[in-house]
Amino acid sequence: MAKSIISLAPYPSVARFIRPYPLPFFIGKWLLLTALIACCVGSASALFLVSLDWATSWREANPWIITLLPIGGLLIGLLYYYLGRSVEGGNNLLLDNIHRPDSIIPFRMAPLVLLGTLGTHLFGGSAGREGTALQMGGAIADQFTRLFQLRPRDRRLVLIAGISAGFASVFGTPLAGAVFGLEVFFIGRISYEAILPSFLAAMGADYVTRWWHVGHTHYHITMVPALTPEYALYAGLAGVAFGGAAVGFGELTHTIGRLFKKWIPFPPLRPLIGGAFVAGAVWAIGTTRYIGLGVPVIVQSFEGPLAPYDFLLKLLFTALTLGAGFKGGEVTPLFFIGATLGNALAYWLPLPIPLLAGMGFVAVFAGAANTPLACILMALELFGVACGPYVAIACVVAYLCSGHRSIYGSQVIGQPKHLLWSRHQGQRFAQLRTQPNQPSPPAPDEKPTL
Repeated sequence: MAKSIISLAPYPSVARFIRPYPLPFFIGKWLLLTALIACCVGSASALFLVSLDWATSWREANPWIITLLPIGGLLIGLLYYYLGRSVEGGNNLLLDNIHRPDSIIPFRMAPLVLLGTLGTHLFGGSAGREGTALQMGGAIADQFTRLFQLRPRDRRLVLIAGISAGFASVFGTPLAGAVFGLEVFFIGRISYEAILPSFLAAMGADYVTRWWHVGHTHYHITMVPALTPEYALYAGLAGVAFGGAAVGFGELTHTIGRLFKKWIPFPPLRPLIGGAFVAGAVWAIGTTRYIGLGVPVIVQSFEGPLAPYDFLLKLLFTALTLGAGFKGGEVTPLFFIGATLGNALAYWLPLPIPLLAGMGFVAVFAGAANTPLACILMALELFGVACGPYVAIACVVAYLCSGHRSIYGSQVIGQPKHLLWSRHQGQRFAQLRTQPNQPSPPAPDEKPTL
């Protein structure tokens, strides 16, 4: 039955009947698929967020467990070494399959990244939650490829829908989630053929997560001055700083990862040793401020002045945690880095602290992930439309200043950011580090079929 609904290839008589009315069938097909994806991914995100809140609260109430972070890292490393080698690529595995559909993403990616991320946060690592949501969303959505025997071109749309659903449901930003799924895998291009599945899945998954009564953190920008040429210049200068922070975070994380792989051949030992460094640093500075998600500090950055070095310490803790092989995401730490950096910039730039914090919140992420449109929409959803011009300037400048770098090595440069970088077109970011002048094979640019 499912096969007859989704794929008409085995039923030529039905195909002849449907062919004169392609739009209703196309919409109906994706309404069905995205409804299933939204229900499953939204529920998985709700479970993840509730579990993550519990892990964070338990760790803060029992800080002694941070001493066990090396043991937790070893357990996570062993878990992936023996059960998760096929999915250890994480977000990059999803992006690779969007560019070149290969074998179905194993479902085990979802429970493994869930357990790995919860372990990272429970024992005191510094990581986020976006990577977990994207991997759960992509892995869950891809199972419908096998169930409905979808063609490769439709499978790409299913993966994009799963990524959009995961992002939207974990942050409570359906518009940003939908555009993120369309924007993240090709730099400089938007995949409009996936616009319907992406928006339906994002809005549906966000609704399902809220239906489970799982809320999201609220942020407030209390004052936004009228935009003037002078203030626009200040916003641009802030964008340069945010772009620099994005580059610093990505480069440091990749460098630590390469060094750990070079010096420690046995993968499970990498998070063990990295966890020892992180735990030692936490006890040395005497605070848990820079581990976990750091949401309380992000909220504080909108309310008043903070220590100007907060962003740098969070950057170091997160780069070491993720570079050593712990699981989680980069985005919430990037929110922390950006918001606290914006807070620190208020010492030099005559803009309100909440506005600078909000600009940094999204602009560092825009530069690190090369998704400026999604980040602008996220700001509008989280902070309101009044900050739009300032946020847009900061995100675009940060995006341009980050150059051809990314936290996602499998992103492909569809359109270079500048004509001087045109030789990089068609390359993956990871490839730029090893073969800077060798283009990748062209990714398929197919339209969905009925």
